[in-house]
Amino acid sequence: MDTDAKIQPIKTNGDPAAGMTPSADAPAGEVPPTEPIITLASKTTPVQIVLIALGTIAFLYFARPVLLPIFLACGAAMTLKPLIRWLSCCHIRPPLAAAMVLSVLVTAVVVGFVQLGRPAATWMNEAPEHITQLRQRIQKIFPSGPRISQAAAAVNNLGATEEEKKAEQKTAVTVEVKDTHGTSSLVNWTGTFLAGTGETLILLYLLLASGDLFLQKLVHVMPTLSDKKRAVEISHEIQQNISNYLFSVSLINIGLGAVVSAGLYFMEVPNAVMWGMLVAVLNFVPYFGPVVGVTLLAAVGLLTFDTLGQGLLPPAWYLALHLLEANLITPVLLGRRFTLNPVVIFVSLIFWTWLWGVPGALLSVPILVSIKVISDRVPPLASVSELLTK
Repeated sequence: MDTDAKIQPIKTNGDPAAGMTPSADAPAGEVPPTEPIITLASKTTPVQIVLIALGTIAFLYFARPVLLPIFLACGAAMTLKPLIRWLSCCHIRPPLAAAMVLSVLVTAVVVGFVQLGRPAATWMNEAPEHITQLRQRIQKIFPSGPRISQAAAAVNNLGATEEEKKAEQKTAVTVEVKDTHGTSSLVNWTGTFLAGTGETLILLYLLLASGDLFLQKLVHVMPTLSDKKRAVEISHEIQQNISNYLFSVSLINIGLGAVVSAGLYFMEVPNAVMWGMLVAVLNFVPYFGPVVGVTLLAAVGLLTFDTLGQGLLPPAWYLALHLLEANLITPVLLGRRFTLNPVVIFVSLIFWTWLWGVPGALLSVPILVSIKVISDRVPPLASVSELLTK
């Protein structure tokens, strides 16, 4: 027998024993026992998807001190990248350009906080007095309000005997709340805030100073030339679209705050610049930000003016400008590329606010835009892009 002869596969024509491996120890002339080859399906089940989603949410929540500075720095880097490129065209190297841009940005923020922090601190110190004045103004404008409250209290006391009423008055005690942990909590919060701010600024400088280093690394690890071109195209489009969105929205909100401040100044509202810049920051948060801005300006108007009509002028002015900005200016400047589904925006806002607080609310729409841009360029994610589009 030729030992070098090759063993040819046997066609079984539907034999159930086909595809089974014979045992090497079987004696000649006997039918060898067979061992079935087990194949595992690589299909992801819904339970696995739910577990992966819950694990991701838990990771984002507990890794907030690490991830939040990274997200903030990446968003700011994409917004400031056009300035770095423009300075590079002026023969200024990226490290120096990044230092110049960050110096101007930090100086502007510090000056703004110093100039606006004084009236804000004064207003916060006088908040109890303002609340009392606001309650008196509302009672003066709506004199039937106390009567309704008295009637509601009388309805609640219906059926109560005199002894029960006297016993309730005797048991009513004055509760004095002593916050022994207030100072330590404030110190801890201030330290955490300063540490997060420092980490964000350092990472932002490194991202701006590195230029296109990360893109070059990504292109280098791609196996084929077509993959390299595709990676470059996707990276440039994501960066350009997100930069255009964030930069445009920032300019729109700054302009909105300036126009609101001018209107409040001509209405002779105190600290008009402070309130204008506050509504500009609040306008970064969809839905909830404008509602808070209108409420604050309504309180300021009622505290400033004696009549209801004059008191409603400041919130009406801001509301009219916000509706004009949201329905005309922003859609025209950004176009349909960033026209997102309002339901998805609202759900994203609730989710990221619950997950990361106020910074999460500010990042909710940029994160949604990032997902939208990536979904537009990756064919398997076309259904996600369709879901996010209005």
